[in-house]
Amino acid sequence: MMLILGIDPGLSATGYGIIENSTLKLVEAGVIKTRPNTPIQERTRKIFDEISGIIEEHKPAVLVLEKIYSHYKHPTTAILMGHARAMACLVCGKFNVKLVNYPSTRIKKAITGNGHASKAQVQRMVQTLLKLKTPPEPVDISDALAMAISYCYIEESGSKNIR
Repeated sequence: MMLILGIDPGLSATGYGIIENSTLKLVEAGVIKTRPNTPIQERTRKIFDEISGIIEEHKPAVLVLEKIYSHYKHPTTAILMGHARAMACLVCGKFNVKLVNYPSTRIKKAITGNGHASKAQVQRMVQTLLKLKTPPEPVDISDALAMAISYCYIEESGSKNIR
């Protein structure tokens, strides 16, 4: 058994989800929130500290992130997300956790079979795969869980047929 941590980085809300790889069992999920009026150094420190605490407590073998993507109409969004993403990368270095990055289309394809699936489709599939009573909310959590699950399908598909 191995624990996999998915992180959906955002400066205001960073979603996280931890699963067991062998059973696709949910271990823990949540959101790290920061306040917009707080100085950037305090916001990034909170994200760093909370991800560090999650890793210290659960000791995941892998942390999965979505590859950074920037739409030319919204470059600021990518820059702000990059601050939170950098904290996740830094924590991996600090705790020697394997870091894996996938494009969002690869994650969606691994989870739903469609690389352009909607957030609602991803949420429903995460609910089904993890045998949850309701879809994980907010989407920051379902996206983070989708990243963790996608690792099982992408990296471990050669050793066993999960899906």
